[in-house]
Amino acid sequence: VARHLPWIISEPLVKLIGEDCYTSLVGDLDIGDVQCVKLLFSKAIGLGIVIGGSVMKVPQVLLIVRSGSARGLSLTAFTLETLGYAFQLAYAARHQFPFSTYGENLFLTIQNVIVTVLIVYHGPSALRAKNTSGAYMATLIAAVIGVVLLIWPYSQLHLLQLSTLPIGLVSKIPQIASNAGARSTGNLSAIAVGAQVAGCAARLFTTATELNGDAYVLWGFIFAFVLNAILAIQIWMYWGAEGNYLSNNPRGGEVGLPLVARDYPKRE
Repeated sequence: VARHLPWIISEPLVKLIGEDCYTSLVGDLDIGDVQCVKLLFSKAIGLGIVIGGSVMKVPQVLLIVRSGSARGLSLTAFTLETLGYAFQLAYAARHQFPFSTYGENLFLTIQNVIVTVLIVYHGPSALRAKNTSGAYMATLIAAVIGVVLLIWPYSQLHLLQLSTLPIGLVSKIPQIASNAGARSTGNLSAIAVGAQVAGCAARLFTTATELNGDAYVLWGFIFAFVLNAILAIQIWMYWGAEGNYLSNNPRGGEVGLPLVARDYPKRE
């Protein structure tokens, strides 16, 4: 039966795991073929991550929209994180890696742009006015970055991937510091952070299996796993805490800036 699967099943499987592994696992039913079994698991995990990545930040978007507040979310953190996703996407796409090994970066880049816009919109009026006035400039800069990523010399692509390490560090530090100072994670989505931790852990396996342990990509995921794990621990530590944020309005106040000098009354 396995040898005569309908083309609608067999062709995608061949494209996914290759002719040799398809013959071994499906045609010969050789489940002892360790390399092909690992590849099949890696592909399945990778596709799961891509599908999950397509909706990973949706809980964060809904949380901001429903509450009408971006309280506790760092604009700097999300802006830099978006840049990091874009660099990873460019590196993988131009190296023609299998889409299952990096596809989530496409969706995460788009979703992070939406979250960043919401953070600006739901920030205090002064901050919103300031950032809105620079929205067109930001759009232009984003377009220029997109073009640069497309024409960046192939031989120097590794520099883009390497740059995601400091970008990842700098992007997470403001959020981690904000959480620690306010002793609250505000409206940071536990689902989104948890999904990022799980996704990074899974990507360590898929990178080692399908990309021959590409050091640039591997260290990027190790770094991201550690930083996201710190955020996850903070969410657990400060669960349910409202925290103290700079705020002169009910919409959440200065985004991501904790009050550390003295305690202020909590918002009603």
